[in-house]
Amino acid sequence: MQELYDLIIIGAGPAGLTASIYASRYKLNHLLLGATIGGQINEIRQLENWPGDISVSGFDLLSRFVEHAKSLGVSPQNESVVSVKKNAENIFEVETGKNTHKTRAVIMAMGTEYRKMNIPGEKKLTGRGVSYCATCDAMFFREKVVSVIGGGNSAVTAALGLSDFASKVYLIYRGDRFPAEPIWLDKLAANSKIEPIKNTNVIEIKGEQKVEKIILDKAYNDKTYLETDGVFVEIGSDPGVELAERLGVETDEQGFIKVNADMSTNVPGVFAAGDITTGSNKFRQIITATAEGAVAANGAYKMLKLK
Repeated sequence: MQELYDLIIIGAGPAGLTASIYASRYKLNHLLLGATIGGQINEIRQLENWPGDISVSGFDLLSRFVEHAKSLGVSPQNESVVSVKKNAENIFEVETGKNTHKTRAVIMAMGTEYRKMNIPGEKKLTGRGVSYCATCDAMFFREKVVSVIGGGNSAVTAALGLSDFASKVYLIYRGDRFPAEPIWLDKLAANSKIEPIKNTNVIEIKGEQKVEKIILDKAYNDKTYLETDGVFVEIGSDPGVELAERLGVETDEQGFIKVNADMSTNVPGVFAAGDITTGSNKFRQIITATAEGAVAANGAYKMLKLK
């Protein structure tokens, strides 16, 4: 007979891993599934706002999360979930490319997906100079000129990281002031390799076999283009909620899953946590993702064991 789990957690980033840690402590028989273990935390070069660590890489912090979950008896399973359905007995059937698992409750913690600019040349040159991960690809641009598009924390920290390799970094933002945290702006101002360009949009990426230049919507230093070897797109991310929407889970106008105080959704038995939710005032930080993961596990425990 196929095993019936108390809980299946979809997504093995900070929210999902924390939910697993708490689910283990509540003695919920559960499964933790993730297409990639860790998600975008792997790509964070340096964290300086995780309590207890003055500075830690995303990879190192993730490794500690995974080790903690494993110490309680649950290892993340590298399986990509393709569908979640609720059958006539109110049991969820979670289908992956390998298996179909059954469970009484689900926590959705799939995180977000990199936002694309959708401009000419972007898709064609992705992987040939266009990148969405500075931590992954910075070393390929040693002593070259690169451009970062965006103005928030991810864009500024990407520019700072790239400056360790590149000879010059353009940081291009559509507004008149970067919305990054003041501590990152101070580091930006002190870095002579980074040249900020404000009130400007990139409207096209040009190149044959690789990125050669970007086209601007207004002149900068008397030119409407910049010669560059790489383009790093850091303009935010969108929630990966297709699974949830097919199940009938409600989302807001931006596509984020609507959650209650216990991280439950409008579909009984379905909880959500992390960057894909409307929780935590949409403050997308690792600390809020982990908090939501803990709350979601607690909500599932109360529904399953205390009702």
